[in-house]
Amino acid sequence: MDRLNALMTTELVNGTSLSDLLTLEFLAQALGNVVAALLLLAVSLMVAGWVRRRIRAIGESNPKMDVTLFHFLGNLARYTVLALAALVILNTFGVQTTSIIAALGAAGLAVGLALQGTLSNVAAGVMIIVFRPIKIGDFVEVGGEMGTVRDITLNTTELASLGNVQIIVPNAAVWGNVIENYSAYPERRAEWTFGVGYGANLAKAEQVIRETVMADPRSMAQPEPFIQVNALNDSSVDFLVRAWVATDDYFQYQADMKRAVKEALDSAGVDIPFPTRTLHVDGALRTGTRAQAGPPATE
Repeated sequence: MDRLNALMTTELVNGTSLSDLLTLEFLAQALGNVVAALLLLAVSLMVAGWVRRRIRAIGESNPKMDVTLFHFLGNLARYTVLALAALVILNTFGVQTTSIIAALGAAGLAVGLALQGTLSNVAAGVMIIVFRPIKIGDFVEVGGEMGTVRDITLNTTELASLGNVQIIVPNAAVWGNVIENYSAYPERRAEWTFGVGYGANLAKAEQVIRETVMADPRSMAQPEPFIQVNALNDSSVDFLVRAWVATDDYFQYQADMKRAVKEALDSAGVDIPFPTRTLHVDGALRTGTRAQAGPPATE
């Protein structure tokens, strides 16, 4: 031991001992590892960002492709590149990554058991993004909520209601429930019920309704509009009217047509009755006081 200590303190070159050289070599090696790790981290960040942008650009360049799916794939590619870079950096410092991966796996299992609800949302988010029952911009009703899809993340789906109120729905509630997607198809069928009086000319009323509907440029000639007497109510004869329109025009079209048909029927002199009810007073009551019985009334 004494001979080893003496050797370590022996002056080699210009007063520099062997222990000093070993210390300098260690510091130089450590500094080189740090510099290499920083350079690798910077390069990996740039590469990860570039890969994500390129994948997103592929989806955004083609209107037929789902942007949501490519955003998800871009983020997944970015995190994959960063994870690989982290493993390389750890290897640079001599860390055995095999044991770290095993430890992370065990920790992930424990965390997964503790966060089953959250992970179910994540799993549902993956299914939504991959199979695309809904996408950003769709008008949907899901989980008892209705609105326009603003964002789909791995954990939640964000809707904007008709009143522009933000609605956050867990993805498990989206994937596990019936989804009504009003934007899935390019055309929709609008439907109304218009009532006319029993004394009205039904053929004339049907003609007025048909001409009014087809006069609107948003109405589709094919499929042909359906206009038929549907019910004989207490005070009106009801026409069931169905017409097809582009999905983007549906809500405004349906509201406009109600007013247009009502005004057209008025102009054509077709009676649109008010609900009425006639009360017949029993003859025995007429012999009583005026407070007990009054004249027949009409509501």
